Amino acid sequence: MTKSAKGTALVTGASSGIGAIYADRLARRGYDLILVARNRERLDGLAKRLSQETGRSIEIVPADLAKRGDVSRIESVLRSNEGISVLVNNAGVGATAPLLASDVDKMSDLIALNVDALMRLTYAAVPGFVARGGGTIINIASVVGVQPELLNGVYGGSKAFVLALTHSLQHELKDKNIRVQAVLPGATATEFWDIAGTPVEHLPGEIVMKAEDMVNAALAGLDQGEVFTVPSLPDAADWQAYEAARQKLMPNLSRSTPAARYRAGCAKTPAADRIASKLRLRRSEAPPQFGVITLFRKCWPRGEY
Repeated sequence: MTKSAKGTALVTGASSGIGAIYADRLARRGYDLILVARNRERLDGLAKRLSQETGRSIEIVPADLAKRGDVSRIESVLRSNEGISVLVNNAGVGATAPLLASDVDKMSDLIALNVDALMRLTYAAVPGFVARGGGTIINIASVVGVQPELLNGVYGGSKAFVLALTHSLQHELKDKNIRVQAVLPGATATEFWDIAGTPVEHLPGEIVMKAEDMVNAALAGLDQGEVFTVPSLPDAADWQAYEAARQKLMPNLSRSTPAARYRAGCAKTPAADRIASKLRLRRSEAPPQFGVITLFRKCWPRGEY
């Protein structure tokens, strides 16, 4: 087998479900593979099948990414293998029980896998991508990253971390020819649900997507240059509006004075807003001796009206 001109994709959680489908699709796109998961038998079977069907070079690395020692081994692979051009951070675990009914030690294990391992592997891969002038990072997040009320809050928080990290990576790496994508699946038909505590058969069929369809859509989003891909979202403009609202907050998230509604005697009412609006137009004409003017200058400093 010859080495792929596209390089090698390292896929975590690759023995089944979403990870195994990513392995299949990437091999068919011409990538060699390094497959990482706990189940050696499944990895062997997948590697043999894909090697026969695609002719690609496929290496397996059994590892439990909930264990720091195994994470360190995969970090070493990412740092030392200069052929790696794609990292798919897919390994993760979920939880569906309410927070008060959850085992806190299992929640710590969830954070170790969903947050710490993903972060460490990303930071192991990025310097090499930068040095080689390009690369791709695909982070498998979840819709619970923006809808934490849906399932267990710690699980939702772990996926919100993935979204925040992806935002930051895109900001830092956009000029370095490195593509970054976060995929936000909804309910997907995999073993995830059995492990998380709610069999997928218990979910309404109309909200559950086939894993093959989810991965195909996610890769289509990558091809289209999306940084955030929600495979089930009918209108991309909805995500764009969500992002625009986030961007709109930014100029006012850090200021030298508290907002008027938090200052004593400055409760905002429709009438107060109307007066403040007039003052914004006429502040230079307003005589300072008028008490109402003094009040509004206290409540809305010069930079705010």
